[in-house]
Amino acid sequence: MTIDMQDMLNSILDSLERIEYIRPEDIPNIDLYMDQVTTFMDNKLRRTARNPGDDKILTKTMINNYTKNDLLPPPVKKKYSKEHVLLLIFIYYFKGILSIHDIQVLFAPITDKFFKGDGDFSLEQIYDEVFGLEKEHVQSLKEDVIEKFRQSGETFGEGPKDSEEFLKLFSFICMLSFDVYVKKLIIEKLIDGMKTDKK
Repeated sequence: MTIDMQDMLNSILDSLERIEYIRPEDIPNIDLYMDQVTTFMDNKLRRTARNPGDDKILTKTMINNYTKNDLLPPPVKKKYSKEHVLLLIFIYYFKGILSIHDIQVLFAPITDKFFKGDGDFSLEQIYDEVFGLEKEHVQSLKEDVIEKFRQSGETFGEGPKDSEEFLKLFSFICMLSFDVYVKKLIIEKLIDGMKTDKK
């Protein structure tokens, strides 16, 4: 197996540079039927899928399950508001790392206080603020990936030469995975703290 590690790193950095989030102004200001919601999400998030030709971004079954599990307030007369779409975007990013139960706990105060948008602060403002921070975070993410890549390149100097490339790649993947694992533990601890606060 021949791996061009530098090409792989450049590809990763390029993909980080192209990360885009759905801006609130991209979301229609009219309520949408379920088919319209799934089409909108598919159009906007298709590029982020691991296998864009095969992976389902959002299905009717998923939306119904999110509603049944209290992640998403029920639609009004079978129509979904802009706030529903904003929550679905959050769910899309959370579901890869958090359990349904954890997302429920995390969303409860958000949907209770901000879903209807009656007060001075709206779900759209929360979404805009959070995703604005994510955009700024891309540069530090790139620097972290470059540093992990550099460190992994220094591993297995004494290892078997015919497996050196693979072992360096394995080391890089392990470092990235450990980072995700630790951050997931931190997120779970924070969510567990939210559960304790509610008691």
